[in-house]
Amino acid sequence: MIGHCGTWKIEPSKYYFFNEIDDWIHLKSIRIVIYLLEWFCHMYAIIDIETTGGRPQLDKITEIAIFIHDGEKVVDEFVTLVNPERTIPYFITGLTGITNEMVEHAPKFFEVAKKVVEITEGKTFVAHNARFDYTFIREEFKRLGYNFTREILDTVKLSRRLIPGQRSYSLGTLCKELGIKIMGRHRAAGDARATITLFEILLNLNRGEELFLNPALSDLHPDLDPEKVRSLPEKTGVYYLHNEHKDIIYIGKSRNILSRVHQHLANRSTRRTIEMRDSITDISVEVTGSELVACLLESDEIKKHKPLYNRAQRRESSYTGIHAITDDHGYLRFELGRKKTLPLATFSSAEKARECLTRLTDDFHLCQKLTGLYQTNGPCFQHQIGICSGACIGKERPESYNERARKALRLFEFEYENFLMIDKGRHPEEKSVVKIEHGRYLGFGFFDVGEADSFPEIIHECITTYQDNRDTQSIIKRYLRNQNLERVIPF
Repeated sequence: MIGHCGTWKIEPSKYYFFNEIDDWIHLKSIRIVIYLLEWFCHMYAIIDIETTGGRPQLDKITEIAIFIHDGEKVVDEFVTLVNPERTIPYFITGLTGITNEMVEHAPKFFEVAKKVVEITEGKTFVAHNARFDYTFIREEFKRLGYNFTREILDTVKLSRRLIPGQRSYSLGTLCKELGIKIMGRHRAAGDARATITLFEILLNLNRGEELFLNPALSDLHPDLDPEKVRSLPEKTGVYYLHNEHKDIIYIGKSRNILSRVHQHLANRSTRRTIEMRDSITDISVEVTGSELVACLLESDEIKKHKPLYNRAQRRESSYTGIHAITDDHGYLRFELGRKKTLPLATFSSAEKARECLTRLTDDFHLCQKLTGLYQTNGPCFQHQIGICSGACIGKERPESYNERARKALRLFEFEYENFLMIDKGRHPEEKSVVKIEHGRYLGFGFFDVGEADSFPEIIHECITTYQDNRDTQSIIKRYLRNQNLERVIPF
């Protein structure tokens, strides 16, 4: 990791050498130094814009002000009117004072776009109600075919967290309450300079906490404690995101819970992800150690709680399954669909299920009609061109055809009818176990390695029962197929 401050830099790996006794002391010292460097050298682009209206997809920017702040003072600035290439509505002129005549000879946005990119590069985008300014600027760049992305710091949400209890957090009201004079209200430079003063007040109140070094934490729900986020485990397990009513709004699993939750908090890719992150007031976790157990627990918990933002995983019926039946003529058939019976395998889409059946048809010389790939009352297409042996029209006997079909079927079956899947536990002295009996998933549990050596029966006794369904079967088969386990024990 390298911390930069102008042209001077610190490279811990180059300038620090450790012995075994002092390693931890030096490492901690380096982290403190790097944190301070990041803090004192972090740069912010404090921005305000004026526009022809409030719709980013339809309206255009008429003025932009950017002030670069190093955490102590303004070190650079860029202010300009912008020709929106359209008429400014009368009521907007009344609000901002910007007339059509004023912008007639001003540069168009594409003429200032390079400067905007250069001056904000590597800086945190700071604005009051930042989503408005950021979305407008991104939309202007989108029209030019450029993807403008910056970390965002919203002084509205930051003010709610650091100055609670205000009657309003609009820039005008907040500045009046704090004694900040706005010279040039509703002009980009005037509002931006007022935001600078507010920003410096917030910076002082924050006292160097992570809110400013990690913008992803700054505009979250004010009831979400940043310490709760920082203390999340870097371990495998399931995490639960809660709203202000304590409802679970999202359930996920990850090999690194801390990292995955941070991704959620930084995700602004869609309106739905922004809506979810803005609703999070609490986070709870269940460490599993085993990724397999995390997947099984996540699947069960989503079905139980049906969280609002787990739309894609809330219902088993959202998956397409491959089923096997024997028809009235004695042929073993494969079918696609969503049936109540457990499928051989499940897929996130019908297209992926068809791809699987196509491979089986080719690899085991099966009939397209009997694998559901070719709908016809007569012979399948491959029989017509001499590839299929004719099971589709009764030419090939069921006994001969089913021998190949059963070989394909075995790819979906467990190698053993009864077995235990042993994997990592929640700590080094523990293991997890998933139990399969008579081909059905019974549940999972955790056991102490030392106790299991003396009392093997404890492995069976630690199992907590969970529901068997198409999702759990698919998860288990995937892990067996990929061999992502420590051991499989038949019993």
